[in-house]
Amino acid sequence: KAQMTSAMSIFHRMTGAFLAAGICMLVWMLLAAASGPDAYATFATISDMLVFKAIYSAWAAALFYHMFNGVRHLLWDMGYLFKLKNAFTAGYIVLLLTLASTGCFVWNMFF
Repeated sequence: KAQMTSAMSIFHRMTGAFLAAGICMLVWMLLAAASGPDAYATFATISDMLVFKAIYSAWAAALFYHMFNGVRHLLWDMGYLFKLKNAFTAGYIVLLLTLASTGCFVWNMFF
């Protein structure tokens, strides 16, 4: 049976890989900005499409999860949260903070 801590660890690795892939979008934006206003206008038009906003939202969720879960791992490295109850509580806090942060990001992007 999968444990919450092991599932979160696996998801941490998956979000790290997704974040690395998402860097391509950032590079595309920077290259477009460096290439001039026409190239950037093309990027802005394409990136304003709903499918890209969904990708940005997923990328933001991965970023928030990876960040908050990384803090949880740092606390473990410092010797905190080793009791099973504390590990579960910290896991739920990571998930709650991820949902709240992603919700704020998506709200600002769409509204």
